[in-house]
Amino acid sequence: MKEKTSKYELVVGLEIHVQLATKSKLFASDKNSFGDAPNTNVSPITLAHPGTLPKPNTKAIEYAIKMGLACNCEIARTTSFDRKNYFYPDLPKGYQTTQDNQPICIGGYLDVKSGEAMKRINFNRIHIEEDAGKSIHDSTHTGTLLDYNRAGTPLIEMVTEPEISTAEEAGNLLTEVRRIVRFLGVGDGNMEEGSLRCDANISLKKKGSDVLGRKVEIKNMNSIRNVQRAIQHEVQRQSHLLDQGKTVKQETRGFDDSTGKTTSQRTKEEANDYRYFPCPDLLPIRIPESYLSEIKALMPKLPAEIAQELQDQYKLSEYDAEIIAESESRADYFFHTAKLCKHYKKIANWIIGPITNHLSANGQDMTNLTITAERLHELIELVESGKLNYTTASTKVFESMIAQPEKSANEVAKELALFQDNNESELQKVVDEVLKNMPDKVQAFKKGKKGLLGLFMGEVMKRSKGKANPQIATKLINESLKKS
Repeated sequence: MKEKTSKYELVVGLEIHVQLATKSKLFASDKNSFGDAPNTNVSPITLAHPGTLPKPNTKAIEYAIKMGLACNCEIARTTSFDRKNYFYPDLPKGYQTTQDNQPICIGGYLDVKSGEAMKRINFNRIHIEEDAGKSIHDSTHTGTLLDYNRAGTPLIEMVTEPEISTAEEAGNLLTEVRRIVRFLGVGDGNMEEGSLRCDANISLKKKGSDVLGRKVEIKNMNSIRNVQRAIQHEVQRQSHLLDQGKTVKQETRGFDDSTGKTTSQRTKEEANDYRYFPCPDLLPIRIPESYLSEIKALMPKLPAEIAQELQDQYKLSEYDAEIIAESESRADYFFHTAKLCKHYKKIANWIIGPITNHLSANGQDMTNLTITAERLHELIELVESGKLNYTTASTKVFESMIAQPEKSANEVAKELALFQDNNESELQKVVDEVLKNMPDKVQAFKKGKKGLLGLFMGEVMKRSKGKANPQIATKLINESLKKS
């Protein structure tokens, strides 16, 4: 579905909420953990009991600065907290502690794909705030159940300028934000669990006009795909209203992923409705230059930079490079192996294929991999030299090396008697025997059923117990079929 119509242009601004992976909450020592029993990670500070005072979480401030640096923001040297006043059942204080006048990160941008080109999406700000609790409605209770475990969890809210003009751009920006969040380790970016959420402010303006239309805010979407679907639906809904001469109501709407449609929730508040004022319980925070320099010194190369390096220096495809660059440990493993092995594409194939599949199946990541870069190099060289075929290497040898990391690929392959048979005269005997026992299939092949080549190859591999070199066996089969 197209986001642009003949009369209107789409304008979208995103508010991306990222839960920070600190051990404790933003202003209290309560455990910051997902999935625990309801209302077990709470304290008088979280529940705003009289006489309690908050204390800022230093790690949350560090994580916010890291995201700001990754997004090319200016880091404020003085930042402060404000109270945002509104009532909601799962907001125990009756207000949210956030940042209004002095956010910790100002401006910034990320470059994302827009069609075949790159587009710069600018941020207005990144600020720190606390999360609310969670309201639960189910069929066994007539009222609303409240779980305050999430209340007080540290968030950063990343506010873009209204510069996004397609659903694709919105999805690509969210994907890049999630990739950076995970790469830096400041959060897990899991939208299904709510640790990364997105609100979209969507409006249409007349083509060529500088006057923005009335915006509609779509709240708390839990997947990148749903953000894109909501944008696409709003384009159709709002353009239909405008075509009929009606006014788009400024409101907050929800997205129903089962229908792909948005529904009205409430009239959109204005900023003055929240009655922002400086939080009287928290002093302004000053960011010393020495502290900022320490954080900058610890910042790694970011995914986009690593992906570009993988394409430029190692000639990987854009797809391979982006997957390798998704995590620092995966990229480090590639670079370490590449110092030993010049088959760069093969290294990427092994990391993206057998290694990732094994780790995913066991709920692990690259830090749990027992095969060192040196061992992977040995395994790749055995395949490239023709001593092992890839199928055998990526299953039997790989699995055995996982279980016996102290053994080399050569030792494992030798113990399991898996080295390929490259002896053409011996393989010719196997090929002759296979073709002799399948005369009807040979005749069918000669009459045009070229797909039977796979059958012959399978029989040769079966009779050779998987040791036949596939390249040599294929060559011998084709030559024998021409002669017969």
